[in-house]
Amino acid sequence: MSNRIRSADAATRSPVVIERSYRARVEELWDLWTTKEGFESWWGPEGFRADVYTLDACVGGILHYSMIADAPEQIEAMKRLGRPISHEVRARFCELTPLRRLELTNMIDFLPGVEPDESTILVEFFPSGESVRMVVTLEPLHDEEFTRMSIMGFTSQLTKLDRRFGQQTR
Repeated sequence: MSNRIRSADAATRSPVVIERSYRARVEELWDLWTTKEGFESWWGPEGFRADVYTLDACVGGILHYSMIADAPEQIEAMKRLGRPISHEVRARFCELTPLRRLELTNMIDFLPGVEPDESTILVEFFPSGESVRMVVTLEPLHDEEFTRMSIMGFTSQLTKLDRRFGQQTR
């Protein structure tokens, strides 16, 4: 596994690009994004899990899941912040090029005091030999603080894949 994060000035609302290289088959990584079992196996920062209700991996298809704090320290942290320990997320697949590229647009309507908005995640897969480089582009959220928290959460959940696929030699 190798990591790289490029973050631009949030004031310009530039996208954030996160890269990982895994010793895996592209089909394995693709299934993590496009199947219920795959998505539930890793989605959510450490201490959280995702329960998927609907995942229809086709253009216009729906992804509907709950993000749930399930570790005692995360449950306590959410309570201290005055936030619920779970919230539903609805997204749609806007683009799918099998084993190469997918785009998900999430409805961000669960942040207290924040107008609902959409945020896009673009995922690209670049197989090479016995490894795959996965490039994830995150659209920034409504402000710098939530964008920073989104990046932290996303990189935290990637540690689940880091453990699963191990280190890639270069």
